[in-house]
Amino acid sequence: MWLVTTSIAAMGATLGKFALPKDYKLGFLALMLWGAAAMILVDHILGYEGGAFLEKTTDGMIANSAMLGIIMIVPVFAIWGISLLISNLKRR
Repeated sequence: MWLVTTSIAAMGATLGKFALPKDYKLGFLALMLWGAAAMILVDHILGYEGGAFLEKTTDGMIANSAMLGIIMIVPVFAIWGISLLISNLKRR
């Protein structure tokens, strides 16, 4: 499911890139999210051992895979926010 949550976020950022002003740097956000989605997809393909391709639970510290996907997206949004802050400070 973390592949699904990351892909949905990437699609949302891509749609926002075309709908909102360029001041928000949504192209950069979309690029980071699509890169994460591609890496997760490759990880799923290389680690596939049969059974369900998209699992709802994990064996790690975070048992819910949707929650894992959201937690994986948080640093991406943090980096995007920091880049917005830096670009706004440079404009002044």
